[in-house]
Amino acid sequence: MKLSGVNSINWGRIVAQIVYYFKAAAQLGAPTRKTTFTVPTGNFGDIFAGYGAYRMGLPMERLVIAANSNDILARTVDTGRYEVGSVTPTASPSMDIQVASNFERALFEASGRDSAWTAAAMADFARSRRLVLPPAVLEQLRARYSAFSCDDAQTLETIAQVAAETGQVIDPHTAVAACAARHIPASPAPVVVLSTAHPAKFPDAVARATGRPPVLPEGLKRVMDRPERLDVLPNDRTLIRHFISSRLAG
Repeated sequence: MKLSGVNSINWGRIVAQIVYYFKAAAQLGAPTRKTTFTVPTGNFGDIFAGYGAYRMGLPMERLVIAANSNDILARTVDTGRYEVGSVTPTASPSMDIQVASNFERALFEASGRDSAWTAAAMADFARSRRLVLPPAVLEQLRARYSAFSCDDAQTLETIAQVAAETGQVIDPHTAVAACAARHIPASPAPVVVLSTAHPAKFPDAVARATGRPPVLPEGLKRVMDRPERLDVLPNDRTLIRHFISSRLAG
């Protein structure tokens, strides 16, 4: 049936995400001008695509990890200790993650592509839920990445500020990145804040921040008024396979 799930650890998705780093940088003067990218991330996929762009030759000032209260990545860059904590529900739920699947790729690169060390380190981490990074690995991580975290209060405040200053309504994930961007030291490099979701997906958070719900896109408005159709099936693989194939055949 040629069906595929493209989650954030799928390399095909990361390859596709590399494209817009080049697109944005070119619009801002690359290759003669470096760019900083601030990326809201939980699973480290989108920001690792930025590293992929850098390795392909894109001039880049810095990649900034923007985390919410689930700040394991920010803590790791700050302290050198990759330690799992409890997940805190936030207004930016796609980033409510403790173990970032793609961070293993970042460690592999930071270790000089030492596959033996990376495999052993991740095996130890899987057992103990804690990994102390060697100084050389931490140094390489810090050479490419900065990291900042913003809690829900800061996230909502950023949504309100951006709306008031620019008229642009952003979603909570984008707001985390915009919040982190304000912590970046002054530099001639332009800063790109990656926006990863439409505000209409998070109406409650946007309404709390701005005092009004976000405007739904026209296409979504039409869908919301249509009747919902669903079928409840038993937990039976053969039945599910037949259910899907019979509808594709039609």
